[in-house]
Amino acid sequence: MAYEVGLWRIGESGEPVRVTSGAIPLESQLETLIAQDPAILGEPMLIIGRQVPTDFGGLIDLLGIDGDGTLHVLELKRGRTPREVVAQILDYASWVKNLSHEDVLAVYTAFRQEAPFEVAFSKVFGVSPPDELNADHRLTIVAHDADPATERIVNYLSSFEVPVNVMFFRYFEDEGRRYLARTWLIDETKPSRAASVQRRSGTKEAWNGQDWYVSMGEDEVRNWDDARRYGFVSAGGGSWFSKTLIGLPSRARIFTHIPKAGYVGVGTVTGEARPASEASLEIDGEPRRFTDLDLRGSYRHGGDDHDETLSEYVVPVTWTRTVPRDQAFWTPGMFANQNSACKLRNKFTLEQLLEAFQLDE
Repeated sequence: MAYEVGLWRIGESGEPVRVTSGAIPLESQLETLIAQDPAILGEPMLIIGRQVPTDFGGLIDLLGIDGDGTLHVLELKRGRTPREVVAQILDYASWVKNLSHEDVLAVYTAFRQEAPFEVAFSKVFGVSPPDELNADHRLTIVAHDADPATERIVNYLSSFEVPVNVMFFRYFEDEGRRYLARTWLIDETKPSRAASVQRRSGTKEAWNGQDWYVSMGEDEVRNWDDARRYGFVSAGGGSWFSKTLIGLPSRARIFTHIPKAGYVGVGTVTGEARPASEASLEIDGEPRRFTDLDLRGSYRHGGDDHDETLSEYVVPVTWTRTVPRDQAFWTPGMFANQNSACKLRNKFTLEQLLEAFQLDE
């Protein structure tokens, strides 16, 4: 049973005056309100589609995405919700669960033209989109009321962790002003609802087989001026930091990113990763020990002389183009990651970088 929402106005003499609720005049009006400000549903959300056609002939009223990349199917009913709407939204879910990364972007592009998906996502959530989209999905029926059968069915499905709920909107009019209030059939704050149950692996953008992202975190250990001058990237201080860098293949094209600054270089890996104490680089056609170079960073970590996993690892790179850190390139919505290295799949980021570094492909 949903919590009931009551609204009283305090009269001129201090007496409570009940404000009666009713169905919102038009279903399309409710749809427009949610599309304009999805936060009225209770959490930040980016609406990526409105009246989205499925392969089964139906139209999803609103399709949204949250900061985790979870898709939200929203089915709106102006008045009392019949139980048939549960079957309808489950049918929509059977289509949504198979949407690939590219499908999600296509839905967004068909709905919104003013900005790329990555830019719009960053504007709403303050971060770049996750690598995986549609790892999970949630179903929300939005209505003024629901019949007992609908409530029973939704509660039953929820008990088996089917991510479906009903949000009730109460519409009030009083002295020329209009108000909306909301409540849930099932308490969304309970742990069983807050924890997302993943049904399948999310979908990633296709990788082009050559491009990698490398994070060059600057501190007293490592310095971008060194990397730019001598041709290398590095990471270390523990296996978590070094293992992805060690995995960079020879001849990979890397785009180097300084956290909180932006992208500063593109180049090609020319050798395997080695601990800084053992590494050598080719300088002016001659091999030079890394530790013999005039370096600003220490490239050392406490305990690394006894534990090689703590070592700073160095990967030789032939730079194609680089810029100083104060000229780092960044556009909201671009990909960034805490890993020292990973495959760069994000098409929007690649398009921006190819233009910024004047690359053909």
